[in-house]
Amino acid sequence: MDRMTESTGYLEEQPGRADIDALTGPALLVFGTDWCGHCRIAERPMGRALTDHPGVQVIRAEDGPGRPLGRSFGVKLWPTLIFLRDGQEVSRLVRPTADGPIAEALAEIDGS
Repeated sequence: MDRMTESTGYLEEQPGRADIDALTGPALLVFGTDWCGHCRIAERPMGRALTDHPGVQVIRAEDGPGRPLGRSFGVKLWPTLIFLRDGQEVSRLVRPTADGPIAEALAEIDGS
């Protein structure tokens, strides 16, 4: 799987759940859509928090009805941020609006 840290849009073609489960190291899986207002609001604090964690792989997955990856994680609201270490969920945030909680969750998966 390619590193997608620089991506700002949500991927229509997404990795499968097996690909996510096989990830190594810290990763942030973000579910949402480009047109979602809550997702746009979360971009700024997420971007600020990520500056201190350049080693965290970021995967933005477009979500919606019939999207199997989002359903496999039980996503109901956007954005949902799932913090992973070695493919395993460590924590999640739903509709974050501040840097602090995002930075704390990133530190937990990144060991910083």
